[in-house]
Amino acid sequence: MPDFHRFVALGDSFTEGVGDLDPARPNGVRGWADRVAAVLAGRHSSFEYANLAIRGRKLRPILAEQIEPALAMQPDLVTLYAGANDVLRPRIDIDALVDAYDDAVGRLVGGGATVALFTAYDPGSHPIFGALRGRFATYNELVREVADRHGATLVDFWRLREYRDDRMWDVDRMHMASPGHQRMAIAVLDTLEVPHDLTPLPLVDRPVLSARERRQAHLAWTREHAGPWVKRRLTGVSSGDSLSPRWPTPGPVG
Repeated sequence: MPDFHRFVALGDSFTEGVGDLDPARPNGVRGWADRVAAVLAGRHSSFEYANLAIRGRKLRPILAEQIEPALAMQPDLVTLYAGANDVLRPRIDIDALVDAYDDAVGRLVGGGATVALFTAYDPGSHPIFGALRGRFATYNELVREVADRHGATLVDFWRLREYRDDRMWDVDRMHMASPGHQRMAIAVLDTLEVPHDLTPLPLVDRPVLSARERRQAHLAWTREHAGPWVKRRLTGVSSGDSLSPRWPTPGPVG
């Protein structure tokens, strides 16, 4: 049975917790990593947790900004989710990207931590990102190779079919809602073989829309979420530019 005393979470909005709203917490979100940390904290009074993830970060900035601080914290558990924001760009050299990722994972494993990696979600049914399904599949296969090469733990998000349910996602259709974050916490703990009593959150039924209402909802989503997202990509602006890590140093779970 694994025994973790210091957990450091690295990455982008997925790990920061975007979509799992909690105004009482830094940046106004909670997320699966906080939920995992709470379980681990219940097992050891001396447990410490840090979360360096910031929304909008691409893979290379994540590696440049988060790997060294994480190593300095001497964690015995590190999670790393990175690369999805790169795969969504118009142009990408996936092999070069994963080479940098591979090097970082090697350093984290070499530091003595258990390292948990993630594949990306299968976007096949997404109205915009579905066209990139093949690119995501290629990226995921390379991530699996990295995990195999370094003996890292792999949480296979691609194969978690529950996420095909729209109710697992926030209104922006890009980030997990609270039920999605809870399910991911369960997946991480199960993959790490950590005993826990987390259960899926109830899914709230959404109203059945007519064809006209669906069109209106899609237009509203395009205007309020997809359009601003595309604009940020074109202008080089990130939603996380003004934000700092939520839990920048190891400490008790908040």
